[in-house]
Amino acid sequence: MKRGFDRVRRSKILLALFASISLHAIGGLADNPATSKDSPKADTSSKSSSGSVGREVLIICLAVVVVVGLSILLFKLWQKKKREEQHARLLRLFEEDDELEVELGLRD
Repeated sequence: MKRGFDRVRRSKILLALFASISLHAIGGLADNPATSKDSPKADTSSKSSSGSVGREVLIICLAVVVVVGLSILLFKLWQKKKREEQHARLLRLFEEDDELEVELGLRD
């Protein structure tokens, strides 16, 4: 049982890590109003355009990684739940039932 708890804890830590990285990247997306008056506008717009595209690609990649990670986490939790249900069903199947033994005359 402890091993499953460690997996969930590790997954939560990874999710927090990805979220913090994403928030730092989003903070970098804000427009920088402090532009130089001497530089031509064409140069700054092309540089910010390529930087903006790079940031958007980074954010999209991080979002995909987070979605895949959450999907894997949810799938593992679902598998664990199903395995525990099957184990409980198996235990119920093989538990000793005194009433059945008395009815069959195996025990008084």
